[in-house]
Amino acid sequence: MVLTLYGHSYATCTQRVAVVLLEKKVPFNFVVVDLAKGEHKTPEYLTKQPFGVIPYIDDDGFILYESRAISRYIAEKYADQGRKLIPTDLKEKALFEQAASVEYANFETNASTVVAEKVFKPLFHKVQPDEKLFEKHNEILKAKLDVYDKILAKQKYLAGDELTVADLFHLPVGAHLKAAGSDVLETRPNVARWWKELTELPSWIEVQTGIKPSYAYA
Repeated sequence: MVLTLYGHSYATCTQRVAVVLLEKKVPFNFVVVDLAKGEHKTPEYLTKQPFGVIPYIDDDGFILYESRAISRYIAEKYADQGRKLIPTDLKEKALFEQAASVEYANFETNASTVVAEKVFKPLFHKVQPDEKLFEKHNEILKAKLDVYDKILAKQKYLAGDELTVADLFHLPVGAHLKAAGSDVLETRPNVARWWKELTELPSWIEVQTGIKPSYAYA
């Protein structure tokens, strides 16, 4: 049975999973969850994702939610195909887990607020952004990315010299930062080099054009 991804093509967490599936060349079907109709809050949906958010996967009856957990699962289950995205060596994997924690604790928590205030609130909720909240988290993000720049001066990616899902985790929210009025990814040389490479990945370009109903590989 082909793995099925349930989500929305332009939702950040769905995109996070889709780019990993494409990097790993995993055949999958994509089912759109209509958020406007509240399909993510129906009793049937809540049996799969009890928090009523997207995405989740059904891998031949195995249900898994939370985009980062799904991404790790895919990368490890399909370790021998596509690009290797999680190291197997103990110390290299520890450095990967460190990088993944850095993304969630330092980047996501601040970047998501910046994007929510300036992009998602006006677009989806017709609410004016909280400028003070935007400025606060954008300043924090600047300081965090100053540290990123030092790390990336010594290595190509956050966990070392090989791309991992820790790098890919940044893409969906980071892609909205410029539209939010934040240039934090472009004004630090090593971050800018890293970010350019990530955003030019064919898998990410494919995801941004819209996730297709199905993907199959020879």
